[in-house]
Amino acid sequence: MEWPISVDENGMNLKPEKMEKEKLYHCIFKNKAMLVFKDSQDVLNCYEIEEQDLVEKIRKCGNDDDLEKLFDDYLKGKT
Repeated sequence: MEWPISVDENGMNLKPEKMEKEKLYHCIFKNKAMLVFKDSQDVLNCYEIEEQDLVEKIRKCGNDDDLEKLFDDYLKGKT
């Protein structure tokens, strides 16, 4: 499946029609992590993370499971 988010010098480009509902997508743009998901009502939700320590941890995630674990640990205060 083609990744529905890409970045170029102008910013983040989204292809919502390629997104699965309730799945978290991410990319890094200008040292910020961008998190995007399409909810059950097809509404796009986008969050920007600027905290450099967290952005670097996101950058190092190798797959979706690693990313979910990172956020789970972060919310529990373990990161």
